[in-house]
Amino acid sequence: MWLGVVEWTLGERERFVWRDGQVVPYRTEPLTAPVNYGCLPGTLNPADAAEVDAVWLGEALPVGTETRLTPSGLLHLADGDHKVIFGEAQEAHLAALLAWFPPERGAKLLDAAAAQTWLAELGLAELALTELGAADGIA
Repeated sequence: MWLGVVEWTLGERERFVWRDGQVVPYRTEPLTAPVNYGCLPGTLNPADAAEVDAVWLGEALPVGTETRLTPSGLLHLADGDHKVIFGEAQEAHLAALLAWFPPERGAKLLDAAAAQTWLAELGLAELALTELGAADGIA
């Protein structure tokens, strides 16, 4: 399970960002978000030197929503700025997610095992479990 925080709500243009343990206003985007978008706090993706990005499929989640979930997939991008996918994979949601990225980014969907493997390759599996345990009082 991974701790995730929503920074941008499905259907909204107002985008927020995770900084110093809180979600703060970032910018207004020209288009609405096709999925809920955010990050896995306490992680680092070397592709963009920021937290690992995450998307939540399904209904709109308010900015600041925290989840502790197991990934359902991985949006693999050619530049390495992959997105961990959470939620039930319905065709319409996945199509909207893929359409969000231009062809040159080489977006493709991979399964839950690929997400866990990629996170482990970043050295994050133990960090996530330790943080989750501490947050839930089971560490």
